Amino acid sequence: MQVLVRDNNVDQALRVLKKRMQREGIFREMKQRRAYEKPSERKTREKAEAIWALHQDLPVLAADTTVVVNQEILGKPESEADAAAMLGKLSGREHLVHTGVALRTGPSVKVGISTTQVWFESLTPAQIHAYWASGEPQGKAGAYAIQGLGAVFVSNIAGSYTGVMGLPLFETAQMLRHAGIPVWRGQLYV
Repeated sequence: MQVLVRDNNVDQALRVLKKRMQREGIFREMKQRRAYEKPSERKTREKAEAIWALHQDLPVLAADTTVVVNQEILGKPESEADAAAMLGKLSGREHLVHTGVALRTGPSVKVGISTTQVWFESLTPAQIHAYWASGEPQGKAGAYAIQGLGAVFVSNIAGSYTGVMGLPLFETAQMLRHAGIPVWRGQLYV
């Protein structure tokens, strides 16, 4: 069974995958959710479990990012108005970016989380409109990409830049090392 997953459509692909697995009788109910898990941890665990059910011969690495401002989770914008509302909430203030990373190599899944504080400058409606017109906010949690044009709005970060991008490399490398998977192909193995 093959499922095509595009970066901006992972949620829909997981729903389709779950339905196909149920229909074909290979769906195994995910482990009971843990009350202490952040949404990005839970979603990351679910992604890894879903793919592992189909490909148990390979390690599975999954990640998911959540942007939180004032205890409100900002998803991916569905329209320019939605993006403008999100960016308006981030404007001139600090928010948190939680990126979960999960590695499934055997009977259990290891989940880690990277939390980064990000500060935005104050944004004008014209900046928000121009940013939306660039196409970059579409499909991005919190309606911005720190690795792209959205970087000009970021005045400071405390934490993992790569975590804000969507894959915290330090935490990922630690997980891979602990699983016996080399993370450096040069002269040194970290």
